[in-house]
Amino acid sequence: MKTIEIPYYKTLILEHVVLDYNGTIAKDGVLKVEVKALLPELCENYTVHIITADTFGSVKAQMEGFDVVIKVLQTDNHIAEKAAYVDVLGKEHCIAVGNGNNDAHMLQNAILGIAIVGDEGCATPTLLQSDISCVNIADVLGLLLNEKRLIATLRK
Repeated sequence: MKTIEIPYYKTLILEHVVLDYNGTIAKDGVLKVEVKALLPELCENYTVHIITADTFGSVKAQMEGFDVVIKVLQTDNHIAEKAAYVDVLGKEHCIAVGNGNNDAHMLQNAILGIAIVGDEGCATPTLLQSDISCVNIADVLGLLLNEKRLIATLRK
């Protein structure tokens, strides 16, 4: 677990990073280059979970060689399933990252929710439920790997 003290905000005791797949770390089912470069270091600091409907059927092949947990959604209610996944992990120790409408409750449940306003844009409910928004996944991973950036963004 990683503890980050954010002045006048809260103390985060973090263990899990839950990443939506398509639109967040992948585009059209293909893992983004910047994620491939930064993911190994992220996995050294956190337990990384990839959550997806696997629309393109590519997540297992794309994530091969990375030390991540892959969660393929099983129900038609992706909103509830993603939120419940964070709850089961222990939402008080989870960072959730996503961009779609079905990510809003997942971001809301996590102790730290980060919205990506990237290639696919970001659903307004998801943006409103986030603690931080970034324009690309490299910036998100940079925040998580360089805690002083995270502190600078969230301190009051």
